[in-house]
Parts: sequence; structure tokens; C-alpha cells
Amino acid sequence: MSTDTRGHDSSKPAPRLQLLVVDDDDLVIASLRTLLPAGWHLVPGFGCDNSELEKRALSCSAALIDMHLSRNLEQAEGLAILHTLHHIHPTLELIAMSGDLDRSLMERGLKAGATRFLAKPIGRDELRLTLEKIEALIDLRSRSKPIQWIGGGVESQKVLKKIADLKGERGPILIEGESGTGKEVAAQLIHQQDGTNRPFVTVNLGAVPETVFESEFFGHVRGAFTGADQNKPGLIELASGGDLFLDEIEALPLGSQAKLLRFLESGEVRRVGGRDTVKAPVRVIAATNRKLSEMVHQKEFREDLLWRLQGKHLVLPPLRDRLDDIGDLARAFLALESPRRNKSLADDALAALSAHTWPGNVRELKRTCEQLSLYSPLPIVRADDVRQVLPASIAGFSTGKLNLTLGLSELVARFEAQIVREALKASDDDADRASELIGISRSSLYKKMKDYGIERGGGAGT
Repeated sequence: MSTDTRGHDSSKPAPRLQLLVVDDDDLVIASLRTLLPAGWHLVPGFGCDNSELEKRALSCSAALIDMHLSRNLEQAEGLAILHTLHHIHPTLELIAMSGDLDRSLMERGLKAGATRFLAKPIGRDELRLTLEKIEALIDLRSRSKPIQWIGGGVESQKVLKKIADLKGERGPILIEGESGTGKEVAAQLIHQQDGTNRPFVTVNLGAVPETVFESEFFGHVRGAFTGADQNKPGLIELASGGDLFLDEIEALPLGSQAKLLRFLESGEVRRVGGRDTVKAPVRVIAATNRKLSEMVHQKEFREDLLWRLQGKHLVLPPLRDRLDDIGDLARAFLALESPRRNKSLADDALAALSAHTWPGNVRELKRTCEQLSLYSPLPIVRADDVRQVLPASIAGFSTGKLNLTLGLSELVARFEAQIVREALKASDDDADRASELIGISRSSLYKKMKDYGIERGGGAGT
């Protein structure tokens, strides 16, 4: 049996996660070894030259860097190490630590690349909680999970970091983002990282009439009203022990908002017609494509409910701010059509996709890739193919050249469909506002949505 210079058995397989610790105090190192949760192994880095430190960092999932590596508290040698490791290993989670909680030092640590700053001495619970969030982020970046966030760009990394920080957190979570940005995917990821053996119940509030809200959410007892011929549990009871995802929370009428708020504050459910209340340990994850703060000012949303929901808040960026993810997303969507249609993406096609403004966000890109997979004549999707699916609009909604071979009727139809999409987007999917915006009746708007295969939420039709 052999041991390496770090004092562990080199004949055994390495733990799944390794933590690089750079600290000049042997007692701190020994203490951290005893505090590490299962699955983590400590890799000391103090005293290594730069090349060895960089080599060790590349095999680690996180690094804990002391800001003062000498007795001179005027010097913060750890800042240079943070900067170096962040440069060579951008995805490495860097944690700064110090007994000196000078605000300027902590802020310089964040600017140097640290994502967290811990005060020494570090307690067991604090260390474990920190590493738990990092482990959640590593799992989110994995491609082996059933639900994935596609894209590794800067904005996507920020989203994944925020989702990982929500692991194990109780209380309501509010997800905001334009239609088609992936709010349900984010909700599923939040749920998934806390265990998939827990219930996950989804409800679109825009499809729940106010007259049945109480019965649907809280359930009812037999004989509570005409047609209630048996006891029925509500959605909250069905989600007990897990997560209840409320999509389009902005569609909830004010009266129903008061009932939801009462549940969030008490955690108790009483079925319609019943006498007894029961505790329902449910985490509510709400999603909206509107700015609820503006709805509060317009007296359309309760301020107290907004404050209750947004204690934990996640904002998803639109696709136009995630252009570095378009290649990953497009290739993933094209792959969904395999093996029936084996299509790859040419560089000029990626450039054409990146030039589009994507008012329908990721949902629109998915629909576009479905069309590209169907209509592209070659195994390689070209820029010309993209332009046929995304022709330039007269008003400049998207870019590229008009494909005149499509004919006037088809070009006009596509232009009209784009106007309808833009109107729905500008009105936050409010059909009355959208129809008024472009000067047509509500019924005409719905007919055009049906004709062009446009869904609420910016979906692109075929």
C-alpha cells in the first residue's frame, strides 16, 4: 500500500468531490478534515508552487482560500490566489475565508473571483451548508439528470448558481421571466435537487376559473355542493411533502389571492364543506411573466401576497441576453428529432439564429428547430434554411433577407403572424390589450392565433 505526499491512501479511488484548502494553519486544516461531509475529501494547497497549486485545483470541485497566509494582516496574499485560480478554472467554486471581516477585504475577495466569503472559525453547519449548495450546482451542470438547463453561457451559469442556492430552502419561491424563458424547467430543477421521490404538482392558474379555485386547491367533502358526491383532496394536499408549482400566478383573481395568502401564512388546509383543518407541508413555487410590482400599483395583485412570495426570488433572462447558449439549445432541439432526421448545424446557420431577436424566447427557438429539422433539405442546416423559417419582417422584428420564392401570400402571412406574436408579448399575453394594441377585435386575434398556430407565451407556429 502506498501513500502520496498529501497523506492519503493513493490505492483507493478518489472521492467524488474534492475541496482544495489553502491555509497556513495546520490546526485549521485538521479541523476542516473532521468537519467535511461524506463524499468530500480535503486537498491541502498551502506551500505549493503555482504550477502544483493550479494542477491540484483542476481536480477539485471547490477551493477554500484563506486571505492571510502570513502573520502580517496588512497583506492579503489569498487575493492573488483567488484571481489566478479563477482565471485558469472559471467553473471552480472559490470560497474566501478570513478572521478579518473588513468590508473592503470581503468585496475585493468577490471581485477576485470568490462566490462566497466565510468568517473564521468556520462551523460545521456553515461549512456543510456551503458545500451542499456547491454540490447542488455541480449536479445541475451534469448532463445525466432527467431535467436539464441547456446552455453554459455566463447568464445561464448565474441562473444555475441561484437555483443551487435554493436547495433545501423552505418557504415560497417566485420565478419571474418573459414567456418561453424556461420557468417550468427552473421549477422542476429546484424540485429535482431536493429529491425526485417527493410530489411535484403543476397547475396553470390561467386555466382555473375563480368559481372552482377553492375546491381545486383545498378539496371538498361529500355533500359540500351540488355534484360533490365524494370526498376529494385538493391540489395542496396532493403536493403535501413536496412542491406545488403555480404557473401564471398573475392570473389569480384578488379573491383567490387572499385564500392562497391565508394558506401560505398558516400552512393549513380545510376542505370546502369540512370542519377540520390539516397541516400540509408544501413548498409553493410560483411563476409569472408579468412584473407583479406593477400589478400591485394597478390594484391587480395583493402587495402582501407579493411580499410573501418573493422572499426567495429567481429572475430568468430572455434568450436575447443568452446568445452564447443558442448553439447548445439549437443542437439539443435538433437532436430531439433524431434518429428520424439527423441534422447538424452549420456555422452560418448559427450566426443567422443568433441574429434573430427571439420574442418568443427558448420556446420559439424550439419551434424553429422543429421546422428546420423538417424542411432543411440537407443533413446540414444552413443560413438559407434559417432565413426561410425566420424571414426578415418589414418592421424589423427579425433580421436577414426576404426569401421571395415563398411568394407574397406566405410572406404576408408570416409577417402578420409576427405582428400577433409581438402584440401578445408587448401585452404580457393579455388578449384584450393585444387586440386593442393592433386595432382588431378579440375574436379576430384568437382566429389569427389559431390560423398561425400561436400559443399564449410567444409560441411560434408552423
